[in-house]
Amino acid sequence: MSDPLVRLIGELSRLPGIGPKTASRLAHYVLKGSRSEASNLAQAITDVKDLLSNCGRCNAITAIDPCQICTDPLRDQSRICVVEEPFNIGPIERTGEHQGTYHVLLGALSPQRGIGPKELAVEQLLHRLDGIEEVILATNPNVEGEATALYLARILKSKGIEVSRLAFGMPVGGDIEYTDEVTLGRSLAGRRLL
Repeated sequence: MSDPLVRLIGELSRLPGIGPKTASRLAHYVLKGSRSEASNLAQAITDVKDLLSNCGRCNAITAIDPCQICTDPLRDQSRICVVEEPFNIGPIERTGEHQGTYHVLLGALSPQRGIGPKELAVEQLLHRLDGIEEVILATNPNVEGEATALYLARILKSKGIEVSRLAFGMPVGGDIEYTDEVTLGRSLAGRRLL
């Protein structure tokens, strides 16, 4: 049986953005904490896996299906903001600029990694277009995000849907997840038609 501390460091270092030094610091922090703190952390991790799933309508992470945003009667149901990943919704929500609904693609086009339109939730988006006036493409401003936005814009415009893209102001090659609310808010407010 392997050393529990070494095993914990190994598991933590598998998380994105966590190198061996940070994993070691986190593992030692858990070791120094109380048993109840460690149990609470373990239970929170288990609960995330057991209690959360993707919304059947928009693919956001939720404990209820459909999610609260999809079922909120105060949301503008005629506008959909398309993002790559569920964690992209939070930063956009914090801007207060978008009052519509969302659609999560669960990735971006990347032929090099074998990700084409069939690997994304594009068909699911196309089935949601009844009554939609505008689709805002909020994919990341990198090669994959731009390719995804152009692909979707072509399809959506052929169906008579108004398509807009976040305005530039976000750094090229950056991620929505790491963009501050002011910049992201201005990008949303200054979006342009495609």
